[in-house]
Amino acid sequence: MKDNLDMTSMMTKEDVTVMILSAKRQGGLTWEGIAEKIGMSPVWTHSACMGMNAFPKDKAEALVSYLGLPQEAALVLEEPPTKVWDQAVPTDPCIYRLYEIVGVYGPTIKALIEEKFGTGIMSAIDFDMQLTKVEHPKGDRVKLEMSGKYLAYNSW
Repeated sequence: MKDNLDMTSMMTKEDVTVMILSAKRQGGLTWEGIAEKIGMSPVWTHSACMGMNAFPKDKAEALVSYLGLPQEAALVLEEPPTKVWDQAVPTDPCIYRLYEIVGVYGPTIKALIEEKFGTGIMSAIDFDMQLTKVEHPKGDRVKLEMSGKYLAYNSW
């Protein structure tokens, strides 16, 4: 370890997220544009930028280079996430509606997964998601597609 290393100035995932959001805003960038530039999906890119996934080394370096962030940020982006969120329902209207969907349809989704696959879960680790805009005469629609690996419960 270097003698002049100042341990009090180590970057956190939260620090890097703030830098990313600032660079995005100042550059007038979009998540789709950032994702395209680094070769990842917009959903995954945003999630990883918010600290909820770890970037592979090449993608972390590409993002840091594209946004002009300090090199240390790439190392932080490669660290595994610590997924901590409040169990209280958020008040943001968009996020609240997602909780509402799970609250209303969660037991149905669970029952249908078990009916089609057996007793188990859909992985949120081996997972992908796409969000698309669908034009509709009654108003544009949000199409959210999720695909997660089925994981059976094991008996010990």
